[in-house]
Amino acid sequence: MTRSGRPQATTKADLADLAIVLFTERGFESTSVDDVAEAASISRRTLFRYYPSKNALAWGDFAAHLAEMRQELAATPPNVPLGESLRRVLISFNRVAESEHEAHRRRMRLLLKVPALQGHSMLMYDEWRQIVAAHIAGRLGSSPNDHVPQSFAWQFLGASMAAYDQWLDDADSDLAALLDEGYSLVIDGLIPYVEHVLVSQRAGL
Repeated sequence: MTRSGRPQATTKADLADLAIVLFTERGFESTSVDDVAEAASISRRTLFRYYPSKNALAWGDFAAHLAEMRQELAATPPNVPLGESLRRVLISFNRVAESEHEAHRRRMRLLLKVPALQGHSMLMYDEWRQIVAAHIAGRLGSSPNDHVPQSFAWQFLGASMAAYDQWLDDADSDLAALLDEGYSLVIDGLIPYVEHVLVSQRAGL
């Protein structure tokens, strides 16, 4: 069953984009799943085939983006330094076309500023962080759950959050440049540690 008055939203991206607009205009907590379904001219049941919850709507198809990020990291040639491999892929992961900047700002402002979304957001951040930790662990020959890969993954997440916070506050700022600067700070600590580990391994320590 569909409703008249608006073209039917038929893709996950369409639904998420529409939901972000409604959440921004009406407030996240004041907008129900039924409101989104009605605006999309689809049934509530159809909406839940795309997204399991209102919180998931705000994130869009994040799982697909994470899958791409994991594949890009896995495809990085082993001769590319660890820090550089992370810099390239993480900046690429966060890159959006200039025409989509305003829509991306609306989404990120919701994800970072709305208290009701914070619990779900932590789950999303954890998935992102585990991919980074696994890539670091793969280069170090350790487990992704070890303290060092997890510590650096948290630092990369923190650099990402700080960059987005600055970007949201300053419409003239360059997100990619902010991310690059923040990641460089983390990499400056990561590289000496990696070199120490590799030297120790070669020495049989």
